[in-house]
Amino acid sequence: MSSILRRSILLLLALSLIIFAGAWAALRGSLPQLDGSLRTDAVRSETSIERDALGTVTIKAESRSDVTWTLGYVHAQERFFEMDLMRRSAAGELAELFGSAALPIDRRARVHRMRARAEAALALASTEDRDLIDTYRDGVNAGLAALRVRPFAYLLTRNTPRPWSSADSLLVIDAMYFSLNDANNKSELAYSRMKAALPESVFQYLTMTGGWWDAPLSGPAMRWPDPPGPSVIDLRALDQSLLRHVKPAPDGVPGSNSFAVSGALTGGPGLIANDMHLDLRVPDIWFRARLIYPNPRRPGASIDVSGASLPGTPAIVAGSNRSIAWGFTNSYGDFTDWVRVIADPAAADHYLTAEGSTAIDTYKESIAVHGAEPETLLVRETRWGPIMADDVDGTPLALAWTAEREGAVNLELLELETAETADEGIAIAQQAGMPAQNFLVADRFGNIAWTIAGRIPLRLGGYDPRLPADWSKPDTGWNGWLATADYPLISNPPWNRLWTANARVVDEGRHLDLLGDGGYDLGARQQQIRDDLRAKDQFTPGDMLEIQLDDRAVFLDPWRKRLLALLDKSTASPQRAAMRKALGDWDGHASTQSVSYRIVRAWRNEVKDSVLDAFAAAVRVKFADFELPKLPQSEHAVWMLLDRRPPNLLPPGYESWEALQLACLDRVAANLEKQPGGIPARNWGERNTANIAHPLSRALPGFIARMLDMPADQLPGDNNMPRVQGQAFGASERFAVAPGDEEHGYFELPGGQSGHPLSPFYGAGHRDWVEGKPTPFLPGPAQHRLQFEPLSH
Repeated sequence: MSSILRRSILLLLALSLIIFAGAWAALRGSLPQLDGSLRTDAVRSETSIERDALGTVTIKAESRSDVTWTLGYVHAQERFFEMDLMRRSAAGELAELFGSAALPIDRRARVHRMRARAEAALALASTEDRDLIDTYRDGVNAGLAALRVRPFAYLLTRNTPRPWSSADSLLVIDAMYFSLNDANNKSELAYSRMKAALPESVFQYLTMTGGWWDAPLSGPAMRWPDPPGPSVIDLRALDQSLLRHVKPAPDGVPGSNSFAVSGALTGGPGLIANDMHLDLRVPDIWFRARLIYPNPRRPGASIDVSGASLPGTPAIVAGSNRSIAWGFTNSYGDFTDWVRVIADPAAADHYLTAEGSTAIDTYKESIAVHGAEPETLLVRETRWGPIMADDVDGTPLALAWTAEREGAVNLELLELETAETADEGIAIAQQAGMPAQNFLVADRFGNIAWTIAGRIPLRLGGYDPRLPADWSKPDTGWNGWLATADYPLISNPPWNRLWTANARVVDEGRHLDLLGDGGYDLGARQQQIRDDLRAKDQFTPGDMLEIQLDDRAVFLDPWRKRLLALLDKSTASPQRAAMRKALGDWDGHASTQSVSYRIVRAWRNEVKDSVLDAFAAAVRVKFADFELPKLPQSEHAVWMLLDRRPPNLLPPGYESWEALQLACLDRVAANLEKQPGGIPARNWGERNTANIAHPLSRALPGFIARMLDMPADQLPGDNNMPRVQGQAFGASERFAVAPGDEEHGYFELPGGQSGHPLSPFYGAGHRDWVEGKPTPFLPGPAQHRLQFEPLSH
């Protein structure tokens, strides 16, 4: 080797080491400070941040104001990039970070003009609320400024973080509206097409609100209607070319489990469990925190509240304050309506209202694009909301959405920190400005209660809220918010148990009419939780965890029995024999090693999709591009058809209902067999392997992405059972706690506390979540302590 070549290699190695050292130093420079003492004029008295071995934060201060500033500080240091994504996703500002690839997402969000609405809401907020938000904002910006290097995600994307504004905290709440509501209301657009193309009885058969899987808190299960007869519709006559075999949206819905038992079943305080089901990411959406400060209601006493905080906001969203404990599930009431915008024939760009003609408002929204020129989006808006679609007859449609109404966002939820009884918690929740949720609360006296938290629109006019309506008629549409006195409420039921899991909760009648049906989940999961609660007369937190981890396949077992009966009567083939043999490992659970669970699930989905596609084909006769919306209750419709086998509702191309089911089985078998190892190797764990990723990992080389993402664990559980689990969807936290006995509660968090890959808290606690191990609810002993001292000291 020549000396020149040797020197060149050494020079390249040295340069590589310098680049690596520089990158490593930059990464370490964006780590939060965990220990020490800082002086600042932002706090009025000594304030501290303690972190335990998992990074769970305890903030101690002499006022809620100092707690608020400090929470903002620590949120920014650990999670600023994730906070930034939330505010930008709601405002339609992601392209400013990620370039033109994010423009489609921004266009869909920007039409709602959420930043302008957040600014308007802030201007209307009380002085107290504005001061609190401003204090949190100042803490966020102080925490961001205290990092020696900007957060690592901005190094990778070559961006500079924009300072936090007070309106940004309201945008984070708006982001939860986007997560928990359908901001495009696609289902009701599809319903309008179905209504126009199908006979009334067929439309009703497909879109009922519930059936025998229901498990409401009040009232019985609903009765599913009989199938339409041959004089109404005959699907066999359809042209087979209209069948698309388009896979509908998955069964799972953003939601949660929450259930509670009264003190009569614990021998003390009420006991509540909560696991909120959301898209899973690294780090998790929630940030564990404990806040301790003087109780403004009880001189000499302290507020001690622990639970899940939402970075970007100054509140504990779900948790316990030693007097009450509370949790949420998505309510799936109907909080979006399409309004037909009737043009005024006498005036261009005007539309009719009950008060007369009004001009359409036009806004030019400028979307900043990283590395390119800004894009201008024209938004046309009515008094009811932005014009976003057309009805079946071409009439423009405006979207009325609670998220866009005055009062939709506020900080009322913070008052839960000082609530002392379940009744106080209920009153606070009903006034909260947030996406409407099922709210469960338990108190230290043993009381439990359920209501709706968040604002509910008061509808007038008797129109069907699932379909576009003409609000230019007098006394038709939304008339402000429903009075809290009219909210549904169940307090201390004689059966001593409460349960919610995104399915219908209230009985048919007035309360269901007030809430509407925004896509209630099938009641199978809720029913299984109810039955688990009924199976015991005494409860501890461990019993609640057992229910949360219940992965028994109660819902799929009838399908397994149907499949076995079908195979017993069918003509033999090698693939069917292999499927029959594989069904022998059924253990009654969605367990990772189970091949039979995966087979039954895949076959059920194939049968359901094939049956429903025939109804979609009937709509395509009139609307060629029609796609079936998510129909969460369609399980009832399909099962009834398989039981009754009406010839007129058999999809075209099949000789009988048995032939359809066998054809579905053969398609599933062929798909499983062609994969390595064939049918015997296709266990559920292979299909349900975790893909819990950092937001940037997809854009990085594989070896780096694997370091950022959580391990690819095979996970038990599925939808339609308490242990809801998908590859990147599931319990964003699991906890159970009795107020006043937090020491015996637990809190599991996937993805960890910190957003920094070099932090000791990155992914910390994730293994407990995977294994269902009860991590203590309260933080452990402090491993790190950062103290803030006022400059005046």
